[in-house]
Amino acid sequence: MPFSLLAPPPPPPPPPRISQTTSSSSSNRLFSQKRLLRTIVRASENDDDKPAFNPFGFVTDNPSSRSAIQLPESPAEDGNVGQMLSRTEDKGKEYGRTIKSGGFRWFVRETGSPKSRRGTIVFLHGAPTQSYSYRVVMSQMSDSGFHCLAPDWIGFGFSDKPQAGYGFDYTEKEFHDVFDKLLDTLEVTSPFFLVVQGFLVGSYGLTWALKNQSRISKLAILNIPLTTSSPLPGLFQQLRIPLFGEFTCQNAVMAERFIEAGSAYVLKLEKADVYRLPYLSSSGPGFALLEAAKKANFKGINGRVSAGFASGRCLV
Repeated sequence: MPFSLLAPPPPPPPPPRISQTTSSSSSNRLFSQKRLLRTIVRASENDDDKPAFNPFGFVTDNPSSRSAIQLPESPAEDGNVGQMLSRTEDKGKEYGRTIKSGGFRWFVRETGSPKSRRGTIVFLHGAPTQSYSYRVVMSQMSDSGFHCLAPDWIGFGFSDKPQAGYGFDYTEKEFHDVFDKLLDTLEVTSPFFLVVQGFLVGSYGLTWALKNQSRISKLAILNIPLTTSSPLPGLFQQLRIPLFGEFTCQNAVMAERFIEAGSAYVLKLEKADVYRLPYLSSSGPGFALLEAAKKANFKGINGRVSAGFASGRCLV
């Protein structure tokens, strides 16, 4: 039977010769990539050490603002809103009590005595926060001989959050009216010291002061727009966008993010919990903030404030 021997396979072709120029170019690219990687890592490390300061943004480069939410170290406590509420429900009520005034329940913090020798200081917070921000300075000022009061505005913190159209519409005039009644209920005698802070309801505290200067001994202003050119923070711009505002107002981490955006530090979890609590408990605080933001005439408010200072009518 005819047959043939199979010839062995031919040897593989020699590898192509690489020129010195190509080899040098590849080495340069590899070196550049390694150098770029080291630069990125180094920059990231520097970012963590030095958070950016952005007073008018919604979030910053702070570590907690890069993640969706700060959570406890124990995963078992991260599960759902109910578990978060059970962890936070007793927090954040230092020096506080609930009183009835003008048909609403107000949560008011108080330190010192009405008979304190140096007089009364009333602290008013801005949106979207609450009087919890003042707890430390209230303790310090009462130790120095002052009587201190800090209410949560209607719609905020632990005070009532009535639905708009049912006894309260979140207008500037209504905020002024209920504040007048609260001062009467608390028996605050004039003149007293007034501290106002923040946007929206904080600005309403300042416009109230312009109308009631005879009742104020001294006025302290913290982080409130004073001119018509003052920019409106992104949060309040978002709240005024149809439909998008309805989603934004229900963000439980909104308050803590807004606070961090105006500072260079990160809130610790136990403090962030207190600012989240009202927004986790119900939709009421979010819709109250939404209604107040929609009703506010920010340019008009800033114009009146600017005119008040220009005329020399404010004692600061």
